[in-house]
Amino acid sequence: MSNTYTQEYIQHYTQQIILSAIQEVAPEIEQEDIDMDEDIREECDLDSMDFINYLIALKKSTGVSITEGDYPQVNTFNKMLTYLTEKSSM
Repeated sequence: MSNTYTQEYIQHYTQQIILSAIQEVAPEIEQEDIDMDEDIREECDLDSMDFINYLIALKKSTGVSITEGDYPQVNTFNKMLTYLTEKSSM
């Protein structure tokens, strides 16, 4: 298996994890509803409690804890994808 294939697989798998976590708090949201570079809270109409529950769902799925100081690094779908991909490769 090539490294590029592995990275593409990890990225696709991580996208699915993020979408699943979003759908736990906003079940009506589909990936095509989300502008990947806009604030996820606005894109999915998440209040502060929904956002925390989204982060909890991600932690359950990935084991990655996201601290409040890291929120600006994870406020869009693409930023979250990068953050989780980097954390999973450590």
